[in-house]
Amino acid sequence: MGGDRWRKGLGPSARVAPAARVDKFEIFFDLVFVVSFFIITRATAANVTVRELLHALLALAVLWWCWVVHSAVAARLRLGEGFVPILMVIGMVALFTFALALPQTFGDLRQGTAGPILVTVSYVVIRVVHTSLYWYATRDDPAARRKVWLFLPEVLLSTCLLLVAALLPPQVDPETGPWLRDALWIAVVAIQYSSGLLAGTDGWKITSAEHWTERYDLILIIALGESVISVGVGGNLLGKPVTWPAIPAAIFGILFTAALWWAHFDMIGPAARIALHAARGQPRVAMARDAYAYLYLPMIAGVILFAIGAEELVRTVTDPVGGAAERGHGPAVPLLFVGVMVYLAANMAFQWRTLRTLSWTRLGTLVVLAVALPVGRHLSALGALGLLTAICLALVAVELVVFADARVALRRAVHQERASAEENEAAWRARWHDGESE
Repeated sequence: MGGDRWRKGLGPSARVAPAARVDKFEIFFDLVFVVSFFIITRATAANVTVRELLHALLALAVLWWCWVVHSAVAARLRLGEGFVPILMVIGMVALFTFALALPQTFGDLRQGTAGPILVTVSYVVIRVVHTSLYWYATRDDPAARRKVWLFLPEVLLSTCLLLVAALLPPQVDPETGPWLRDALWIAVVAIQYSSGLLAGTDGWKITSAEHWTERYDLILIIALGESVISVGVGGNLLGKPVTWPAIPAAIFGILFTAALWWAHFDMIGPAARIALHAARGQPRVAMARDAYAYLYLPMIAGVILFAIGAEELVRTVTDPVGGAAERGHGPAVPLLFVGVMVYLAANMAFQWRTLRTLSWTRLGTLVVLAVALPVGRHLSALGALGLLTAICLALVAVELVVFADARVALRRAVHQERASAEENEAAWRARWHDGESE
């Protein structure tokens, strides 16, 4: 009796409809990823070395694979309906603890195993939640359920490798032990992403191209927003007296981030969404996997890299000891420029995979950034920020002029589609009013 009342109170779960969009619970779930991206950025910015950058990218890759699996579940099952939110909240807790323990994961082996074990346990909980939900969502689809069995070795192998990395004894040679742990994490990443390619496209299904593209676009926006937060928090812009050099530094940080948002979401993102809508069956699944599940990872990695560089440069500008005339310290300028280059290069690969086109403006911008990098290292921190911002804004300005006709045609198509969808929604909702009037 009690179980029936619970089920009745929760209501039924719901499948994703062909024209479904992201629901509110999915956006709520993404808040944990804000914390995750922030922790990765802050932990790396505290001690920027090649080794720490490797650790940040490894942690991001494992975290992103959890996101890819999460998106595969959300492509079939509405995460905010029925009993599903209960399991997803458990997944959120596990993801949150995973993120909190990340800074201790790659520490000295003599610091103990509590942090690494917590990361492993959290990872297991996340994967169990997603696997259980996917198993339930595909209860009427034998081909899709077979995919669960195909991915079971990946889950077991990755879990075992993470556990071995967590339990490395402190007696291991101090020089060899950390590299062995890094190698185990690299093996985890290799197993995860190779399994996605080896599994093929049979059995997978992208019911709503709208939902899939919107889901990934939102997480990219979250990453860009996190970069702004990192610059503000890590760059000592909060809680300190406002100085004149800090004002242009903050403005530059917003402007080049907005330009990078524009580079994807003005034309490439909307056109790719239409391309995914037009694809059917296995070609749609392959495009969704390659362009979104795989190529969004280097874009987000680029965002984190340039956020670390921008944070260090802003901190230099706001430091009363150095000031606006001081040059950037260490790898700050290379991280800023290389991060933007990685983001744009990944975006070009995304454009090629979805649209089979390349923009000469993006290629030219990559060349200009490569040439400007050594110049930026000889400028002040504020000058390097200004140089990068000028290049990014120039890209936006040139594309606005050169691709004006294509942009207008795309905007017209997007507007017509949106207007038609809104008219259909309004007609449906009008029935409520008609019912009330009767």
